Amino acid sequence: MIEAEGLTKFYGSLPAIRDVTFRVDQGEVVGFLGPNGAGKSTAIRILTCYMPPTAGVARVDGFDCFERSLQVRSKIGYLPENNPLYSDLTVIRFLRFVAGAKGLNGKNATSELDRVISVCGLEKVRNRIIGHLSKGYKQRVGLAQALVNNPPVLILDEPTIGLDPTQIIEIRKLILSLREQHTILLSSHILPEVAQICQRVLIINRGQIVATDTPGNLTSQLQKSAQISLQVKGKVGQLAAVLESHDGVQKVIMSGGEDGRLVVETDRSRDLRPEIAGIVIDQGLGLLELKLMDLSLEDIFMQLVTEEPAQEETRS
Repeated sequence: MIEAEGLTKFYGSLPAIRDVTFRVDQGEVVGFLGPNGAGKSTAIRILTCYMPPTAGVARVDGFDCFERSLQVRSKIGYLPENNPLYSDLTVIRFLRFVAGAKGLNGKNATSELDRVISVCGLEKVRNRIIGHLSKGYKQRVGLAQALVNNPPVLILDEPTIGLDPTQIIEIRKLILSLREQHTILLSSHILPEVAQICQRVLIINRGQIVATDTPGNLTSQLQKSAQISLQVKGKVGQLAAVLESHDGVQKVIMSGGEDGRLVVETDRSRDLRPEIAGIVIDQGLGLLELKLMDLSLEDIFMQLVTEEPAQEETRS
């Protein structure tokens, strides 16, 4: 549904992105991650027909984003990071303006506006002035304008930026409700949010894609050892010494001093959890918790963007 092949963009002599290649298939929800200046905004602007690439090709639903930009725009619902709202209009008047810009009028526009207002939970504020709404409702209006005319592709750039925790949860639930009917590319700095919403992630750093996979597969590729979180009832100093001498254990970290918490790093080729549980019992301690720890998306992100060799600064 979304294809990028060898996308490169220079601002003067400065490369913002170089040879960026990826695809998002129909029905996928993909997170687009990268530090500030990595090239995310440049790639999104090319995909949404705001600017052409210096080299390479971008397509949406088979249409070239440069040569067939009108067709591409009809396929995309776009929520920029800076929500494009007219604060002096009511919600319904603004959405009616958007519908007109997308070629809808009369009964078609009315039924479509009723649909997006219902989907985005805007019934109570449809006649209120946008400038008087909370940040959360403004984001809902932004999503509603992206959904007008039911485009198959949604590109959402920082959809929860500036929201409080309650508003973030509400917008996250709304995005989750959309993923069955739309292909979604979601750019966000909130990594736990991406982990909860997205099936796959693209990570860009210094203008180049450095990883694309599910968080689980990236964990398998990047995690060099297995980590087991252990909580016991009692002092853990002697237990740590015994575990460190056990075959297959690489390191033991007393994560909470002597309060009963340990992290045990082991060889990934063996599952040592049964043996570790047995050692705890042999030491006369109560086993409160034993679980395998995977890398979080934040851990994966930090490894990929900090291990890259130093290169010239880029901008997005």
